[in-house]
Amino acid sequence: MRTDDPGTHVRQRERRRIVGKLFFLIAGTVSFFLSVGLWFLGDDRQTAIFVGLWVPSLFSLGGLVAAPERVR
Repeated sequence: MRTDDPGTHVRQRERRRIVGKLFFLIAGTVSFFLSVGLWFLGDDRQTAIFVGLWVPSLFSLGGLVAAPERVR
């Protein structure tokens, strides 16, 4: 594979976007299960709610970071 091929750069960028999406998806899922675990197994429900609020934040941040670049 040639490094000066323009398609190579596009594929690398797409691969990085997919990895970024996967990272935030895993982080949000772990946060969800941690929140559920704290709710049912822990004594401090406020901490469970706080950790549960991370889920939409992580998913939103992942969508923002992994969004395709706009072409002008």
